[in-house]
Amino acid sequence: MEAKDMNQVLQKAETLIEALPYIQRFNRKIIVVKYGGSAMSNEELQKNVIKDVTLLKLVGFKPIIVHGGGKEISKWVGKVGKESSFVNGLRVTDDETMEIAEMVLSKVNKRLVTMVEELGVKAIGISGKDGGLLHVTKKYSDGKDIGYVGDIDKVDPKIIYDLLEHDFLPIIAPIGLDDEFQTYNINADDAACAIAKAVSAEKLAFLTDIEGLYKDINDKSSFISRLSVDQADQLITDGYIGGGMLPKLNNCTSAIRGGVNRVHILDGRIAHCLLLEIFTKQGIGTAIVADDNEATENI
Repeated sequence: MEAKDMNQVLQKAETLIEALPYIQRFNRKIIVVKYGGSAMSNEELQKNVIKDVTLLKLVGFKPIIVHGGGKEISKWVGKVGKESSFVNGLRVTDDETMEIAEMVLSKVNKRLVTMVEELGVKAIGISGKDGGLLHVTKKYSDGKDIGYVGDIDKVDPKIIYDLLEHDFLPIIAPIGLDDEFQTYNINADDAACAIAKAVSAEKLAFLTDIEGLYKDINDKSSFISRLSVDQADQLITDGYIGGGMLPKLNNCTSAIRGGVNRVHILDGRIAHCLLLEIFTKQGIGTAIVADDNEATENI
């Protein structure tokens, strides 16, 4: 073997060794991955995400996927001659839109199940309606009625535990039921956060369309690779966080306070972003942790 080839082999071995302490620490731990955005609409990125999650499963983690499907829903709403309408980032969901959303999310769900199964891992796709997983009440946006959009008020994780115990990878669509068994659409970030808290996940990873968190979105040098919950709260109080990142960061801090050990905001457009964040010292996204001391740890 030539020296060049030997160096490449050794580099691969070093990469595996670097991953070892992370595999040891998180073996048999639950990791919730919220999957959506551009990574879902690009077929190649979609395959990479599924490969990442499948690898996590095969090395001993217990991953759970909670997926969205907003862009696909908007596409199908347009196909029936309707125009998508949003209030404060939430889709206004009438009867017809709810029917379309459930149909599309089911289609997305089973596609993800198929991709996981193709890689040799058993997966089961469910929605929040199954086993009473997600119970909701009607959500209002600044007092406005936005239709069948649900606020999660109860999570019954029994069905998730049953699937994990029988070695399945759960893939969950964000749909729930209220007291009258009416179907509601749920924001996928909210669903992932609630589920992560209910199962006391070790990690919650949000795959987004940005690199992570910036103190100033217009200043690339202000990127924040790691911060505590208190530091995150201070950024919000000081007005540095706005737009679509504000509810996402609120979900991150809520998850930490609800018992999740660590939350990651990752750029889902980067191939294998999950593996890079979880298995390398540098990581590539933003990690939110419980306290300032943890914010300086390597793992």
